[in-house]
Amino acid sequence: MKAIDTNVVVRLLVADDPIQTELAKEELKVAARNREPLLVPTLVVLETIWVLESVYAVKRDDILAALQRLLLVPALEFQSLPAIQRFLACARESRLGLADVLIGQTALAAGCESVLTFDRKAARTAAFELLG
Repeated sequence: MKAIDTNVVVRLLVADDPIQTELAKEELKVAARNREPLLVPTLVVLETIWVLESVYAVKRDDILAALQRLLLVPALEFQSLPAIQRFLACARESRLGLADVLIGQTALAAGCESVLTFDRKAARTAAFELLG
């Protein structure tokens, strides 16, 4: 199995480089044809959120919609899929930053009771616990 990096995911979503976008799409076709899905590590999802927010100024709802569409791509396999699915559901209801929601849901999916934090806003959610 091969994994894909953030820059490949971003090309698929933003399509700002025609050559790289086409290469990424072709790799998806090859993976689908060979029935060898490409892994999307959870850290790649986190970094994709950061890149879309900070570099491309993509709005929160558009980021969530884009990630939801990626889940439907048969050639992609997501690490911690249940955590990613819960993240998408929780992020629509939460005012917390997307990265924090993903961190919380990933920790809960790993069996943690909570994420210890100094962030008072995050600590008001079920996934986090205020430290101190």
